Amino acid sequence: MRVFALVAATVTTGVTSGLFYTYASLTPGLRTADSMAVVQVMQRLNVAVLNGWYLLGFVGALVSTGVAVVLHLPSDGHRVLPAAVGALVCYTGALVATRAVNLPLSQALAEAGEEPGRTGYSEPNDPGGARRVRWCAVRALLSTAALGFLCWALVMHCDVSPT
Repeated sequence: MRVFALVAATVTTGVTSGLFYTYASLTPGLRTADSMAVVQVMQRLNVAVLNGWYLLGFVGALVSTGVAVVLHLPSDGHRVLPAAVGALVCYTGALVATRAVNLPLSQALAEAGEEPGRTGYSEPNDPGGARRVRWCAVRALLSTAALGFLCWALVMHCDVSPT
């Protein structure tokens, strides 16, 4: 059961980390676009990403990592516990960033309709949404760190000697 939880956590965190990495990699390209184009692209992406597959990875990573931590609490699982806890902390940080920054920005975009000035993207010093770009990178880094911790937890669980 422990290895299943670790594998599920690794896979779902990897999927979500990949999505966050994609956002972090692509959003800087919007810096050269005009405000209306940025609003339209981000509105469409934000609508498209809200689906069952995204939810499965997004929530599944948190739940399965939490389950992996709980399953490794007994003394015979303590070897894996630091890596599993590290993954949970990093992934929770990515969720906090999403909730505190990315979701409000997405909501502002959704409410902007055809008025990009209401989103903050029309400001001369922030044409491509530098704040969004920064926080997409934070989410990508935190979720990638969580993925690394989970990979290490699997190595520790399987008692594989890294070479």
